[in-house]
Amino acid sequence: MDAYLAIVSKREVRVYLDRPIPDAAMARILGAGRASGSSRNRQPWRFVVVTDRGRLRQLSALVSRPGNLTGCAAAIAVVLLDPRSAFDGGRTAQNMMLAAWTLGIGSCPNTPRDEGAVKRILGIPEDALLPTILSLGHPAPGERRPRPNADPAGVLARINRFPLADLVHREVWNSDGGRTI
Repeated sequence: MDAYLAIVSKREVRVYLDRPIPDAAMARILGAGRASGSSRNRQPWRFVVVTDRGRLRQLSALVSRPGNLTGCAAAIAVVLLDPRSAFDGGRTAQNMMLAAWTLGIGSCPNTPRDEGAVKRILGIPEDALLPTILSLGHPAPGERRPRPNADPAGVLARINRFPLADLVHREVWNSDGGRTI
């Protein structure tokens, strides 16, 4: 799957098969996170991979959508060591989700509701940030799944997104809603 198709076709997956993620696939997903760009190449992220069912259940009670974690094969807590690195945290999370998608693995970002409790369960330093926990797994029947040979134009035609004409301003902000293309 080429990068553009992975980007335009990626959708959140919240229900997973009871099937582990192979070590080689997890290594590629984590490698994609590691390869992310960061401000001044600080690489402020660290990752906590969780596959233990009991720990996933504990964490599920502490995120905004518990079902995403209770049924996933693995979760990755994205930990940031620099409080000014929120943008870099988003970059590394998106890289990992896109890498997973190209491997046929679904994912969904999950917002911690009780960051302190999550940090205690995972042994994360108190002064670190925890912007998201990614749930990962093979999509269950009925869930969206990667289609490596899909036509990107067809994928874009089927997704519910604002048209570029409503989003893009050229040279200056146009107060009539962005219709400057």
